[in-house]
Amino acid sequence: MEKIEVKDKFIVFIGSVFFGVVIPNASGLINNSLFAFPFLIFAYCYYIAAAFSIWCGNRFIIFYLQKKVDWLHNPFKKVIYIVTSNIVYTSIVLIVFISVWYSVILNTEINRQVILINILICVVCVFFITHIYETFFLIKARESDKVKEEQLERAKIQAELEALKNQIDPHFMFNSLNNLTHLIDVSPGIAKQYVENLADVYRYILRNKDNKLVLLEDEIFFLNRYFSLLSLRYSDNLSLGMFLNKEDFSKYLIPPVSIMTAVENAVKHNEVSEENPLELDIELINDSLIIMNKVNAKKSVRESSKIGLKNLAERFKIITGKDISYSFDKGSFILNLPMLKLNY
Repeated sequence: MEKIEVKDKFIVFIGSVFFGVVIPNASGLINNSLFAFPFLIFAYCYYIAAAFSIWCGNRFIIFYLQKKVDWLHNPFKKVIYIVTSNIVYTSIVLIVFISVWYSVILNTEINRQVILINILICVVCVFFITHIYETFFLIKARESDKVKEEQLERAKIQAELEALKNQIDPHFMFNSLNNLTHLIDVSPGIAKQYVENLADVYRYILRNKDNKLVLLEDEIFFLNRYFSLLSLRYSDNLSLGMFLNKEDFSKYLIPPVSIMTAVENAVKHNEVSEENPLELDIELINDSLIIMNKVNAKKSVRESSKIGLKNLAERFKIITGKDISYSFDKGSFILNLPMLKLNY
């Protein structure tokens, strides 16, 4: 079990003095009216030493049992060990100290009734103090468990996030290679330019792969680069309308490659042709980025990796703690990406 540090030296000292003075008076071991002052000082010091021995000895037992037996797995065994050890140790120490007190120091007959009374009083006090220690241990153990649980949860979330980030690369390459295959067939010259632009776009993905958040400004800059890549594939059949104020670009944070994923999803699932051009509109409303497009579903869609919006939703949930949302309204698909606003 994990070792728990207890800073109780001052409490042990004060408690030993308190019990070493109060209990002998209460049980009749010391009679202030019969003893001279110097002898009283000696008597109290003697029983303070006894109280200190009882406290430190039982403290050692408590700490030893705390490492060997825990409440969760062996509660009955723990109770038996604590009760037995407290009673036995406390009784032995008291019998020795009181016997020496009567037979050696006072040179009188040992009063067994006084010994029994002191044992009963001291055992009750020891049980009370032991309860305080055990309660402290349980609280500390619970705090330690909570910290470990939080650490495990963070590690789990980090692992999930890394897995999601690692999905971006193959997903992006999968769709990009599909576009490149088409361009190679119809326009080899444009295909070459597409590859060059693809390298710039992929560089952004790699550079921000380990970042949880980026400025909206960086994401918009990347979106423009990515859209120029799509324009090589779809020419004027694909358009992008951005209704954003430039002063807002530096006010918000967003998970990287989020807008690209949304645009990519729209292009993948909708017809983009001269007969059916695709227009994407992006605007900022109530700290959320709204991405909208008319729905004109493709009649035949190539095999999909089925990552897109699912990946995006999970990344937003993990990083921002917020959920993305989407809806269909009057033939349009509307995607809502909640952003984090910077506080200046």
